[in-house]
Amino acid sequence: MPLDYPIATRTLNNGLRVVVSPDHTVPTVTVNIWVGVGSRHERPGSTGLAHLFEHLMFQGSANVEEGEHFSLLMEQGGTLNATTWFDRTNYFETVPTGALDLALWLEADRHGRLLDAVNQANLDNQRDVVKEEKRQRYDNQPYGTAIADLGSLVFPEGHPYHHPTIGSMEDLDAAALEDVHAFYRQHYTPANTVLTLVGDITVEEGFAAVARHFDPLHHAAPEPQPRGAQLSPLTQAPRLERVEEVPNDRLYLGFRLPVAHTPEFIACSVALDALASLMTSRLYRRLVRTEEVATSVSGASLGLVDGASLGFLGVDVATGADSAAVEAAVCAELEKFALEGPTAVELESSLADTERSWLEALAGHQERADLISHYALLHEDPEHINTYLDTVRAVTADQVRDAAARWLVPDARATVAFRAVDEEPQEVVA
Repeated sequence: MPLDYPIATRTLNNGLRVVVSPDHTVPTVTVNIWVGVGSRHERPGSTGLAHLFEHLMFQGSANVEEGEHFSLLMEQGGTLNATTWFDRTNYFETVPTGALDLALWLEADRHGRLLDAVNQANLDNQRDVVKEEKRQRYDNQPYGTAIADLGSLVFPEGHPYHHPTIGSMEDLDAAALEDVHAFYRQHYTPANTVLTLVGDITVEEGFAAVARHFDPLHHAAPEPQPRGAQLSPLTQAPRLERVEEVPNDRLYLGFRLPVAHTPEFIACSVALDALASLMTSRLYRRLVRTEEVATSVSGASLGLVDGASLGFLGVDVATGADSAAVEAAVCAELEKFALEGPTAVELESSLADTERSWLEALAGHQERADLISHYALLHEDPEHINTYLDTVRAVTADQVRDAAARWLVPDARATVAFRAVDEEPQEVVA
């Protein structure tokens, strides 16, 4: 049975795209905002600004004191947060229906009138917060640099995805207050934003509430940043080895993938399921259950829009096992899969797991709103939540085999290898 979540869209005169999806099962509304600015929109030498604004947006605005965005909504029983990624920054809160106007007023104030509160002291304070976050999540976390390391190998120097979303601390230190203000004016505009409401509200009530608070905002739309041509698969298998105090050896194999929202990207995602994402996957059966040279395996595909996506395999090497031999076994399975493709059982298992996780995500207002905003902003497809499973069901074994043979072969991998030793951290680039 096809999914049929109600989706209504409207664009305000200032360019803000609004999506409303009524759901009266519980008396709450989720406000989900995606702004089309992420780390890929940063210039060399000015990285980290997109993530910095995720912090600055909670530090007050023209009519809101520092910390009030949290306190005012939490006093009403609301929950809220924000995240930054390569292609976007998102802000979200779920509130009782009666607090929707408060949530929208707060969002409109910071999305249209933030810079009154962004002074030098505020900027310096939040720079320090970001530095501490980097120390906790990247520098002092076991394997904390893994995804950033993969990005630096998979995407070439100068590519928008080459640097991590948290950016360079040196760049942040060098950013002047006027640079930060200019970044906000360029990207935080209604025409660069999608606002989604999911919950206990009618379509017309939702549109009217958003218009009431956001119609007065008028900022020039940013010049669209062109998306680069599709990158070809990697060659020569670039490599980074880190010798650190980590619990065990761990391997990450990264791959360039097709851009998101394409049939070939979906085929690659199915291939990664069959290889490593499921308890029935080939690498799990061989490395964990049969040979017992690994304690866990994983696989993931991160859909991106600017010339490539990122796929990776992760393997926790068992104590006493040889990492080089484990990596060779992974490469052998990649070669075999590229020749054979998935079995009927593997294809069905991937579909079943995709259906389970997709339906689970859509069951709650928060994740449903986030998925709607995602596909509305990056792909102009707010109805995607209703059609995605049909697209996955249409993928054939031949498509998966062909995609794997092009994108997921040993020569097209980038390897980040963590080695566990009792000596000072070091790194070796090959």
